[in-house]
Amino acid sequence: MSIRFPKIFYGWWIVAASFVIALFAGGGVFYGFTAIFEPIAREMGWSYTQISLAASLRGLEMGLLAPLVGVMTDRLGPRRMIFSGAILGALGLFLLGQTNSLGMFYIAFILVAVGMSTCTMTVLMTAVANWFRRRISIASGIAVCGFGFGGLMVPAMVSLIEAYDWRATMFLLALGMLLIPPTLSMVFRHQPEQYGYSPDGDTAALPPPVDIVAAGISQPDGANIGIKQALTSGAFWLVALTFTGHVFLVTAIVTHVMPYLSSVGVERSISGIVATAIPLTSILGRLSFGWFGDRFNRKLITVTGLTMMSLGLFCFGYIDHAGTWLLVPFLVLFGIGYGGLNVMRPALIQEYFGMRSFGTVFGLIIGINMVGSIGGPALAGWAFDIWGSYRNIWLLMMVVPVAAIVAMLIMKPVRSNQT
Repeated sequence: MSIRFPKIFYGWWIVAASFVIALFAGGGVFYGFTAIFEPIAREMGWSYTQISLAASLRGLEMGLLAPLVGVMTDRLGPRRMIFSGAILGALGLFLLGQTNSLGMFYIAFILVAVGMSTCTMTVLMTAVANWFRRRISIASGIAVCGFGFGGLMVPAMVSLIEAYDWRATMFLLALGMLLIPPTLSMVFRHQPEQYGYSPDGDTAALPPPVDIVAAGISQPDGANIGIKQALTSGAFWLVALTFTGHVFLVTAIVTHVMPYLSSVGVERSISGIVATAIPLTSILGRLSFGWFGDRFNRKLITVTGLTMMSLGLFCFGYIDHAGTWLLVPFLVLFGIGYGGLNVMRPALIQEYFGMRSFGTVFGLIIGINMVGSIGGPALAGWAFDIWGSYRNIWLLMMVVPVAAIVAMLIMKPVRSNQT
């Protein structure tokens, strides 16, 4: 007698493809920037502020494009967006490796940002959210774990830079960008109903699980919350504020972690391990918060993540050559909190605004969040150039998660205007 295995719901293939794209995009472009920071500064003679501005320009372009990308993803689907964006991102990475002036450096980063805007959170999370309702938190958590595992590319990039140089490393990244995301884009499908599926693989509409109702998690009324109502709600702006603070902290630390640790006497090999460990520890947060987010109150889970980031940032500010043990609580608290909040963003957006305009709402919030992506790296680089130290700026930044916690606690549900 043959054994018949249950058929895998197609949405999980979309999750898997999103994981791999996120791994490459996150490792090569987001986390990997810290590995090329010092080699570029040494070769080109640019200040930390000038180089940090590239990360800010990346955030600016992705922020400006995110709302448009969200609208286009709702209309065109993720496959076309990922395929075309990856080609443009590959061109930007290639030009980055050929740069011989600060202007060309910025132009290359803008091209990378434009291309990568279709291979990161807005498109990938919209694709996953279209296929999941009850399991949105865990599905999103698995998908964004790719960004966490992308940290494994940092030591590989460090080794390539030491063996060859940063320019050759950029060429290899461009080649990977040209091959990996376009190929995987073929896996993506837009709406499950177009292919005879229902979200989560359900054969019929199911009521919310009892534990979700008991936890006070309101299920999204996906057909009723339009973009106009979302924009005029307090919840939209409080979610945007919360995750702008989240992005502000993450981009500042991820961009400057290796220069900061070098400035306090930590060997480059150790700082490279730390840069890798941040996204790896975030995987615990992505998976655990994903599991909890499908079962318990998502606002309180988000507050927990912000509290962990705040405590981790405090530890980070006091690391020096005699106190490197603080790296452990920093990695555990900041990494898990940061990773968990990446899962909570799409889950909260779906819970409060539904699926009617999910991509558009998500893209607008990502666009606002990019204010933090611009300000975080630039402010940290400016602080180092002015003060010759990062410590004060890390401690001052602790006000950011505190403000985000207040925003979450006062946020109220959105009531549909439609009857």
